[in-house]
Amino acid sequence: MPAALPALPGPIPAAHASHQQLALRVREHVIRMSAAGGCFIGASLSCVDLLAHLYRSVLRVSPSTIASPDRDYLFLSKGHAVPALYGTLAELGFFPTERLRNHLAPQDSVYWHPNRAIPGVEFQSGSLGHLLSLAIGVAIDIRLRGGANRAFVILGDGELDEGSVWEGLLVAHAQRLDHLVLVVDRNAFQANVRTEELSPLEPLAAKLEAFGCAVHTADGHDFGALASAFARLPRERGRPTAVIARTVRGKGLPSLEARADKWFVKLTESEAETLLDELHGCSCAPPDPQPLTAR
Repeated sequence: MPAALPALPGPIPAAHASHQQLALRVREHVIRMSAAGGCFIGASLSCVDLLAHLYRSVLRVSPSTIASPDRDYLFLSKGHAVPALYGTLAELGFFPTERLRNHLAPQDSVYWHPNRAIPGVEFQSGSLGHLLSLAIGVAIDIRLRGGANRAFVILGDGELDEGSVWEGLLVAHAQRLDHLVLVVDRNAFQANVRTEELSPLEPLAAKLEAFGCAVHTADGHDFGALASAFARLPRERGRPTAVIARTVRGKGLPSLEARADKWFVKLTESEAETLLDELHGCSCAPPDPQPLTAR
């Protein structure tokens, strides 16, 4: 029998300090991975707070329940941001943090995109726009089994250019998949250009609403705002939920924030140390009031 899933507590402001500390540690891992072969640092840092909040306050999954059919699923469709996911899973005990030192090393599976060989990674992703369709399939399976779990998918705003996303939303609405939750990391960049300069997305909320979603927009770096965004799921019975999280590319490192030219970096050890100093100099995270434990 699979281990019992942890209960889902309501969002509480007292948890925000712990979330901030988790996010700080994950950002440290992202910076170090940028010096171990390089990574897509901007997109990774923009979704760190989303992942910290989801795994600590929303998702009903833990290292002991990753094989349970009743767990919540999270799919990272913007797979190039996987350092943030790896760092979050490692900090929460899904696998040892020491493995992060093997980033891109041939003897391990800590690759540039999500790899199912890493405990807690639900599915690989590389080509953008594909994992919403996968999450829809999982959501349909949950409904057919009469399950109460949910399928979450984090999409980058740039991948909303893919037609498969909008085709998938038509299906999700037709199937009334209210246990499907889309989270759009709206950092306003697509590779090395702003989304609104390439293929404008706005009014994004209205578009998602028109395709059948119950939409909520929130500050993706404010844990109070995120708590409100995910406090009630589904937001509307019979409709998938879409949370547009307005974020900043490179969040936490002012020297890199919102820069088109810093979508991918390969740092020297010295550069990484400089950015770690910058991260700690800008961090306002208070001391962690409790040990980190996976939910």
